[in-house]
Amino acid sequence: MNPVRVIQRSGRFIGLTIQKLLLRVVETIRNILVFCENWLLGSKKAKHGLSVARMAFGIAGIGILLSNWSTRLYSMGPGSMWNGEWAAPSSAFPEIWLFSTFRTVMPSATLFTLMYLFLLVLAILVTVGWRFKLVLPVYFVLWVSFIESQDQLGDQGDNMYRIALLLFFFADATQVWSLDSRRRAKNTQQSSGPWVVRVWRGERIFEKNPAYSNLFNNLVLVALTAQVCFVYASGALYKAAGTPWQDGTAVYAPLQTIQFGTWPGLSELATTFGWTVAIATWGSVILQMLFPMMLLTHPTRVIALVGIMAFHLGIAVLMGLPWFSLTLIAVDFIFITEKSWNKMIFGATHLWKKSLQPVRSF
Repeated sequence: MNPVRVIQRSGRFIGLTIQKLLLRVVETIRNILVFCENWLLGSKKAKHGLSVARMAFGIAGIGILLSNWSTRLYSMGPGSMWNGEWAAPSSAFPEIWLFSTFRTVMPSATLFTLMYLFLLVLAILVTVGWRFKLVLPVYFVLWVSFIESQDQLGDQGDNMYRIALLLFFFADATQVWSLDSRRRAKNTQQSSGPWVVRVWRGERIFEKNPAYSNLFNNLVLVALTAQVCFVYASGALYKAAGTPWQDGTAVYAPLQTIQFGTWPGLSELATTFGWTVAIATWGSVILQMLFPMMLLTHPTRVIALVGIMAFHLGIAVLMGLPWFSLTLIAVDFIFITEKSWNKMIFGATHLWKKSLQPVRSF
């Protein structure tokens, strides 16, 4: 056989193979871009998840304010000025005029209480979803002013709370289960002009500039997902480097302290057996580390969400940190699919209707 022809045929075959490979790569990239475009612009995702997250954040704010009502004056009001936070704040936020409200009114018990009550009203409005787009910015500014007025009393849950509220500026968290959604449904005149009516599962939803609105709403989901994954993964890596977490005893120590062991009986019960302490210790590290990957498929996502919510409920009950746990759980609600929400709603509605039926006597 002629060597020249062999080289020509080999070159032609290699060229066609490379061409097909490049076409497949280009087609794959195109499909990915089309999928991303449709996902970002097609419709608003996590309609129920965002609404439940909004309500959970509002309830957490209400809980923090009510649980600290009796101690508000000496923990964050005029009675706390002795620690120097008012004269020289540890945080930079109170020195910014936008976030200086509670620092300004701190010397006056009356003004501080009035602002405290006003913040409580705003938290209630966030929970019920009344004029959310107008209420949220005011609530965000005053909440940061309130929390940062005493930097020593905060925890990491405050950071997630603040980040999520800021991202909610660009999301539609009142599509369902809110006073805003009821008002939009009743106001049929909004269907004229720039408003677009979209029917979703028999429910009319009014949208203005839907493409841009969908984009911002769905990008918020991406940002929240990235933030949660970063928090869980970084927390797992930090824990894995510590000796108590490596030997499986880290959960035992905090539950035996006065600060975190708020329910001595439950703490004693939870730490009676060494194997339960080891499972809780190593299990929390493994769950947090694998959480981002477990979100990729539905079966593993269910396991991840059940596990991480049980983890936070354990922290809330055993360590006395309910509002910290509720803040983290609130973000996790966005990972529950609309299909799952609809199944739960259908099941709850069916049980409610069944409970209203009269009991037959025989």
